Amino acid sequence: MRRIRVLGPLLLAGVLLLAGCGLQSGGAVPLRVGPGSIRPVPALQGVPITVGSKDFTEQQILGFIIEFAMVAAGAEVRDLTNIQGSNSLRDAQLNGQIDIAYDYTGTGWVNYLGNEKPVPDEQGQFEAVRDADRADHGMTWEAMAPMNNTYAIAVARRTAERTGVRSLSDYAELVAKDPAAAATCVGTEFNVRQDGYPGMARAYGIDESRVPKRIVQDAVVFQATADADQCSFGSVAATDGRIPALDLVLLDDDRTFFPKYNAALVMNAAFADEHPEIVATMAPISRLLTNESITELNRQVDVEGREPADVARDWMVANGFVTAE
Repeated sequence: MRRIRVLGPLLLAGVLLLAGCGLQSGGAVPLRVGPGSIRPVPALQGVPITVGSKDFTEQQILGFIIEFAMVAAGAEVRDLTNIQGSNSLRDAQLNGQIDIAYDYTGTGWVNYLGNEKPVPDEQGQFEAVRDADRADHGMTWEAMAPMNNTYAIAVARRTAERTGVRSLSDYAELVAKDPAAAATCVGTEFNVRQDGYPGMARAYGIDESRVPKRIVQDAVVFQATADADQCSFGSVAATDGRIPALDLVLLDDDRTFFPKYNAALVMNAAFADEHPEIVATMAPISRLLTNESITELNRQVDVEGREPADVARDWMVANGFVTAE
Protein backbone atom coordinates (compact mmCIF):
# COMPACT_ATOMS: atom_id res chain seq x y z
CA MET A 1 0.00 0.00 0.00
CA ARG A 2 2.71 2.47 0.93
CA ARG A 3 4.66 1.66 -2.22
CA ILE A 4 1.61 2.28 -4.39
CA ARG A 5 1.06 5.73 -2.88
CA VAL A 6 4.71 6.69 -3.47
CA LEU A 7 4.40 5.78 -7.16
CA GLY A 8 1.02 7.48 -7.55
CA PRO A 9 2.20 11.03 -8.32
CA LEU A 10 4.72 9.71 -10.85
CA LEU A 11 2.07 7.64 -12.56
CA LEU A 12 -0.30 10.59 -12.59
CA ALA A 13 2.39 12.81 -14.08
CA GLY A 14 2.86 10.25 -16.81
CA VAL A 15 -0.83 10.23 -17.61
CA LEU A 16 -0.83 14.03 -17.80
CA LEU A 17 2.21 14.03 -20.08
CA LEU A 18 0.72 11.47 -22.44
CA ALA A 19 -2.75 12.94 -22.50
CA GLY A 20 -1.61 16.54 -22.90
CA CYS A 21 -5.04 17.88 -22.00
CA GLY A 22 -5.53 16.54 -18.50
CA LEU A 23 -6.41 13.45 -16.49
CA GLN A 24 -7.74 10.54 -18.53
CA SER A 25 -7.88 7.51 -16.27
CA GLY A 26 -7.94 6.46 -12.67
CA GLY A 27 -6.95 3.59 -10.46
CA ALA A 28 -8.87 1.04 -8.47
CA VAL A 29 -10.23 1.80 -5.01
CA PRO A 30 -7.37 0.73 -2.71
CA LEU A 31 -9.34 -1.27 -0.12
CA ARG A 32 -12.42 -3.46 -0.29
CA VAL A 33 -15.62 -2.62 1.56
CA GLY A 34 -19.14 -4.02 1.74
CA PRO A 35 -22.49 -2.54 2.66
CA GLY A 36 -23.20 -1.35 6.19
CA SER A 37 -25.84 1.25 6.89
CA ILE A 38 -25.13 2.26 3.29
CA ARG A 39 -27.06 -0.36 1.34
CA PRO A 40 -26.82 -1.02 -2.40
CA VAL A 41 -28.78 1.66 -4.26
CA PRO A 42 -30.47 0.30 -7.40
CA ALA A 43 -30.13 3.63 -9.23
CA LEU A 44 -26.35 3.65 -8.60
CA GLN A 45 -25.63 0.03 -9.57
CA GLY A 46 -22.74 0.07 -12.03
CA VAL A 47 -22.78 3.86 -12.44
CA PRO A 48 -19.18 4.98 -13.21
CA ILE A 49 -18.04 7.58 -10.70
CA THR A 50 -14.55 9.07 -10.66
CA VAL A 51 -13.54 10.48 -7.27
CA GLY A 52 -10.85 13.12 -6.90
CA SER A 53 -8.97 14.89 -4.13
CA LYS A 54 -6.04 17.22 -3.64
CA ASP A 55 -2.68 15.92 -2.49
CA PHE A 56 -2.63 16.58 1.26
CA THR A 57 -3.63 14.29 4.10
CA GLU A 58 -7.11 15.60 4.85
CA GLN A 59 -8.10 15.68 1.19
CA GLN A 60 -6.91 12.13 0.62
CA ILE A 61 -8.94 10.92 3.60
CA LEU A 62 -12.04 12.73 2.36
CA GLY A 63 -11.58 11.30 -1.13
CA PHE A 64 -11.38 7.76 0.18
CA ILE A 65 -14.46 8.31 2.33
CA ILE A 66 -16.43 9.17 -0.83
CA GLU A 67 -15.01 6.14 -2.63
CA PHE A 68 -15.93 3.68 0.10
CA ALA A 69 -19.45 5.10 0.36
CA MET A 70 -20.01 4.86 -3.38
CA VAL A 71 -18.62 1.32 -3.56
CA ALA A 72 -20.99 0.23 -0.78
CA ALA A 73 -23.85 1.85 -2.71
CA GLY A 74 -22.95 -0.22 -5.77
CA ALA A 75 -21.27 2.31 -8.07
CA GLU A 76 -18.30 1.54 -10.31
CA VAL A 77 -15.69 3.75 -8.67
CA ARG A 78 -12.38 5.03 -10.04
CA ASP A 79 -9.74 6.59 -7.78
CA LEU A 80 -8.19 9.88 -8.88
CA THR A 81 -7.20 11.16 -5.45
CA ASN A 82 -3.88 12.87 -4.71
CA ILE A 83 -4.00 15.55 -7.44
CA GLN A 84 -1.51 18.33 -6.86
CA GLY A 85 -3.14 21.64 -5.98
CA SER A 86 -6.59 23.17 -5.86
CA ASN A 87 -6.46 24.52 -9.41
CA SER A 88 -5.61 21.13 -10.90
CA LEU A 89 -8.52 19.49 -9.09
CA ARG A 90 -10.83 22.28 -10.17
CA ASP A 91 -9.75 22.04 -13.82
CA ALA A 92 -10.29 18.27 -13.76
CA GLN A 93 -13.83 18.78 -12.48
CA LEU A 94 -14.65 21.52 -14.96
CA ASN A 95 -13.37 19.29 -17.78
CA GLY A 96 -15.48 16.34 -16.66
CA GLN A 97 -12.55 14.14 -15.70
CA ILE A 98 -13.65 13.96 -12.07
CA ASP A 99 -17.26 13.49 -11.04
CA ILE A 100 -17.12 14.25 -7.33
CA ALA A 101 -14.74 15.58 -4.66
CA TYR A 102 -14.85 17.29 -1.31
CA ASP A 103 -13.68 20.89 -1.58
CA TYR A 104 -13.77 23.94 0.69
CA THR A 105 -16.32 26.74 0.52
CA GLY A 106 -13.71 29.45 1.10
CA THR A 107 -11.53 28.06 -1.69
CA GLY A 108 -14.52 28.07 -4.01
CA TRP A 109 -15.58 31.60 -3.12
CA VAL A 110 -12.15 33.25 -3.15
CA ASN A 111 -9.94 31.15 -5.42
CA TYR A 112 -12.37 29.75 -7.98
CA LEU A 113 -14.96 32.52 -8.16
CA GLY A 114 -12.60 35.45 -7.58
CA ASN A 115 -14.38 37.14 -4.67
CA GLU A 116 -12.25 39.17 -2.28
CA LYS A 117 -14.63 39.49 0.66
CA PRO A 118 -15.82 36.27 2.32
CA VAL A 119 -19.32 35.73 3.64
CA PRO A 120 -18.98 35.79 7.44
CA ASP A 121 -21.17 32.85 8.49
CA GLU A 122 -20.70 29.24 7.42
CA GLN A 123 -24.17 28.56 6.02
CA GLY A 124 -24.23 31.87 4.18
CA GLN A 125 -20.81 31.18 2.65
CA PHE A 126 -21.94 27.72 1.56
CA GLU A 127 -25.12 29.02 -0.06
CA ALA A 128 -23.29 31.86 -1.79
CA VAL A 129 -20.68 29.62 -3.41
CA ARG A 130 -23.28 26.94 -4.24
CA ASP A 131 -25.56 29.38 -6.04
CA ALA A 132 -22.82 31.32 -7.83
CA ASP A 133 -20.85 28.28 -9.00
CA ARG A 134 -23.96 26.61 -10.38
CA ALA A 135 -25.01 29.76 -12.23
CA ASP A 136 -21.56 30.63 -13.58
CA HIS A 137 -19.91 27.24 -14.15
CA GLY A 138 -22.57 24.53 -13.93
CA MET A 139 -21.02 23.14 -10.71
CA THR A 140 -22.95 22.47 -7.53
CA TRP A 141 -21.92 22.24 -3.88
CA GLU A 142 -23.89 19.88 -1.64
CA ALA A 143 -23.94 18.28 1.82
CA MET A 144 -21.72 20.77 3.66
CA ALA A 145 -19.88 19.30 6.64
CA PRO A 146 -19.42 21.06 10.01
CA MET A 147 -15.62 20.83 9.67
CA ASN A 148 -14.01 24.18 8.90
CA ASN A 149 -10.41 23.85 7.73
CA THR A 150 -9.71 27.56 7.83
CA TYR A 151 -6.34 29.23 8.14
CA ALA A 152 -5.25 30.08 11.68
CA ILE A 153 -2.28 31.28 13.68
CA ALA A 154 -1.06 28.74 16.21
CA VAL A 155 1.11 29.10 19.30
CA ALA A 156 2.53 26.63 21.79
CA ARG A 157 0.34 26.51 24.88
CA ARG A 158 3.23 27.48 27.13
CA THR A 159 4.03 30.45 24.87
CA ALA A 160 0.41 31.60 25.02
CA GLU A 161 0.47 31.38 28.81
CA ARG A 162 3.76 33.27 29.01
CA THR A 163 2.80 36.08 26.63
CA GLY A 164 -0.93 36.25 27.34
CA VAL A 165 -1.63 36.20 23.60
CA ARG A 166 -4.97 34.48 23.01
CA SER A 167 -6.36 36.28 19.97
CA LEU A 168 -5.14 37.84 16.75
CA SER A 169 -5.76 41.26 18.29
CA ASP A 170 -3.39 40.27 21.12
CA TYR A 171 -0.88 39.12 18.52
CA ALA A 172 -1.15 42.46 16.70
CA GLU A 173 -0.47 44.31 19.98
CA LEU A 174 2.58 42.12 20.61
CA VAL A 175 3.93 42.89 17.13
CA ALA A 176 3.60 46.62 17.87
CA LYS A 177 5.16 46.43 21.37
CA ASP A 178 7.79 43.71 21.04
CA PRO A 179 8.29 42.49 17.46
CA ALA A 180 11.02 40.04 18.40
CA ALA A 181 8.59 38.20 20.68
CA ALA A 182 6.18 37.84 17.76
CA ALA A 183 8.54 35.94 15.44
CA THR A 184 6.30 33.94 13.11
CA CYS A 185 6.82 30.97 10.80
CA VAL A 186 4.58 31.13 7.74
CA GLY A 187 4.00 28.72 4.88
CA THR A 188 4.89 29.92 1.39
CA GLU A 189 1.28 30.23 0.19
CA PHE A 190 0.01 31.80 3.41
CA ASN A 191 2.73 34.43 3.12
CA VAL A 192 1.33 35.80 -0.16
CA ARG A 193 -2.37 34.86 -0.35
CA GLN A 194 -4.88 37.63 0.27
CA ASP A 195 -6.75 35.26 2.58
CA GLY A 196 -3.40 34.66 4.31
CA TYR A 197 -0.89 36.92 6.05
CA PRO A 198 -1.19 40.07 3.89
CA GLY A 199 -4.97 40.25 4.32
CA MET A 200 -4.76 39.34 7.99
CA ALA A 201 -2.20 42.08 8.56
CA ARG A 202 -4.49 44.67 6.98
CA ALA A 203 -7.52 43.49 8.95
CA TYR A 204 -5.67 43.69 12.27
CA GLY A 205 -3.52 46.75 11.58
CA ILE A 206 -0.25 44.81 11.65
CA ASP A 207 2.81 46.42 10.12
CA GLU A 208 4.30 43.46 8.22
CA SER A 209 7.68 45.13 8.04
CA ARG A 210 7.97 44.85 11.84
CA VAL A 211 7.24 41.11 12.01
CA PRO A 212 10.24 38.75 12.05
CA LYS A 213 8.79 36.28 9.54
CA ARG A 214 10.42 33.02 8.53
CA ILE A 215 9.00 31.54 5.33
CA VAL A 216 9.18 27.76 5.51
CA GLN A 217 7.49 24.63 4.20
CA ASP A 218 4.07 24.12 5.79
CA ALA A 219 5.18 20.87 7.44
CA VAL A 220 8.04 22.68 9.19
CA VAL A 221 5.76 25.25 10.83
CA PHE A 222 4.30 22.89 13.41
CA GLN A 223 7.47 21.67 15.13
CA ALA A 224 9.13 25.06 14.84
CA THR A 225 6.18 26.71 16.59
CA ALA A 226 6.05 23.99 19.24
CA ASP A 227 9.77 24.39 19.96
CA ALA A 228 9.37 28.21 20.01
CA ASP A 229 13.10 28.72 19.45
CA GLN A 230 12.98 30.55 16.12
CA CYS A 231 9.22 31.05 15.86
CA SER A 232 6.75 31.80 18.62
CA PHE A 233 3.77 31.70 16.24
CA GLY A 234 2.98 29.84 13.03
CA SER A 235 0.43 29.65 10.22
CA VAL A 236 -1.59 26.42 10.16
CA ALA A 237 -4.76 24.83 8.82
CA ALA A 238 -7.20 24.58 11.71
CA THR A 239 -7.95 20.85 11.41
CA ASP A 240 -4.37 19.59 11.15
CA GLY A 241 -3.74 16.63 13.44
CA ARG A 242 -0.35 17.96 14.52
CA ILE A 243 -2.00 20.82 16.42
CA PRO A 244 -3.24 18.70 19.36
CA ALA A 245 -0.30 16.29 19.07
CA LEU A 246 2.18 19.14 19.69
CA ASP A 247 -0.04 20.92 22.24
CA LEU A 248 -0.53 23.97 20.06
CA VAL A 249 -3.50 26.30 20.46
CA LEU A 250 -5.18 28.49 17.85
CA LEU A 251 -5.47 32.23 18.31
CA ASP A 252 -9.02 33.50 18.24
CA ASP A 253 -9.84 35.29 14.99
CA ASP A 254 -11.76 37.94 16.93
CA ARG A 255 -12.37 40.15 13.87
CA THR A 256 -13.52 37.12 11.80
CA PHE A 257 -11.06 37.83 9.01
CA PHE A 258 -10.38 34.30 7.76
CA PRO A 259 -12.94 32.86 5.33
CA LYS A 260 -14.91 29.76 6.28
CA TYR A 261 -13.50 26.62 4.72
CA ASN A 262 -16.21 24.06 5.33
CA ALA A 263 -15.89 20.89 3.30
CA ALA A 264 -18.72 20.15 0.87
CA LEU A 265 -19.30 17.80 -2.04
CA VAL A 266 -18.65 19.37 -5.43
CA MET A 267 -20.12 17.90 -8.61
CA ASN A 268 -21.15 18.93 -12.07
CA ALA A 269 -24.73 20.10 -11.58
CA ALA A 270 -26.09 17.91 -14.40
CA PHE A 271 -24.38 14.84 -12.92
CA ALA A 272 -25.74 15.64 -9.44
CA ASP A 273 -29.25 16.17 -10.80
CA GLU A 274 -29.08 12.86 -12.67
CA HIS A 275 -27.93 10.99 -9.56
CA PRO A 276 -29.59 12.55 -6.46
CA GLU A 277 -28.92 9.29 -4.62
CA ILE A 278 -25.27 10.35 -4.27
CA VAL A 279 -26.08 13.30 -2.02
CA ALA A 280 -28.67 11.24 -0.13
CA THR A 281 -25.97 8.62 0.56
CA MET A 282 -23.26 11.10 1.49
CA ALA A 283 -25.25 13.57 3.62
CA PRO A 284 -25.20 11.44 6.83
CA ILE A 285 -21.44 11.05 6.42
CA SER A 286 -20.86 14.77 5.96
CA ARG A 287 -22.80 15.51 9.15
CA LEU A 288 -20.25 13.50 11.16
CA LEU A 289 -17.22 15.29 9.69
CA THR A 290 -16.65 17.74 12.51
CA ASN A 291 -13.42 19.56 13.30
CA GLU A 292 -12.80 17.09 16.11
CA SER A 293 -13.36 13.99 13.99
CA ILE A 294 -11.31 15.08 10.97
CA THR A 295 -8.49 16.40 13.16
CA GLU A 296 -8.23 12.97 14.78
CA LEU A 297 -8.16 11.25 11.38
CA ASN A 298 -5.47 13.67 10.18
CA ARG A 299 -3.47 12.97 13.36
CA GLN A 300 -3.49 9.24 12.70
CA VAL A 301 -1.84 9.84 9.33
CA ASP A 302 0.53 12.72 10.08
CA VAL A 303 1.58 11.69 13.58
CA GLU A 304 1.12 7.90 13.67
CA GLY A 305 2.16 7.34 10.05
CA ARG A 306 -0.93 5.39 8.99
CA GLU A 307 -2.16 5.31 5.40
CA PRO A 308 -5.06 7.67 4.53
CA ALA A 309 -7.07 4.85 2.94
CA ASP A 310 -6.78 2.68 6.08
CA VAL A 311 -7.77 5.58 8.33
CA ALA A 312 -10.75 6.46 6.13
CA ARG A 313 -12.01 2.89 5.96
CA ASP A 314 -11.64 2.32 9.70
CA TRP A 315 -13.68 5.46 10.38
CA MET A 316 -16.38 4.39 7.94
CA VAL A 317 -16.51 0.94 9.55
CA ALA A 318 -16.51 2.36 13.10
CA ASN A 319 -19.51 4.53 12.21
CA GLY A 320 -21.33 1.60 10.62
CA PHE A 321 -21.49 3.04 7.11
CA VAL A 322 -19.60 0.14 5.53
CA THR A 323 -18.09 -3.22 6.47
CA ALA A 324 -14.48 -4.25 5.84
CA GLU A 325 -13.85 -7.05 3.39
